[in-house]
Amino acid sequence: MASRDEMITDLRTMLRDMFAASASGAGGPRLARAHGYVDGYMRAMLDVGVATKSDLLAVVVAERERFAGPALRELDREDEPVAHAV
Repeated sequence: MASRDEMITDLRTMLRDMFAASASGAGGPRLARAHGYVDGYMRAMLDVGVATKSDLLAVVVAERERFAGPALRELDREDEPVAHAV
């Protein structure tokens, strides 16, 4: 059986592939397959006790942030949208 670190590394690779497929506009079957692999792998990690939900969430957040940047960012005053009167 693979070690915890090896499984986390495999999960990171699968997540990168899934995010890349999504960003490239991959069709439904390819993207669904990538999501299925990630979901199944995470379920297996939970079932064998290799990781907790919090561990997996941290990995997903880190890989998503690496791929697409932070989910939230601070805006400078000049970056804020300006409401225009109609």
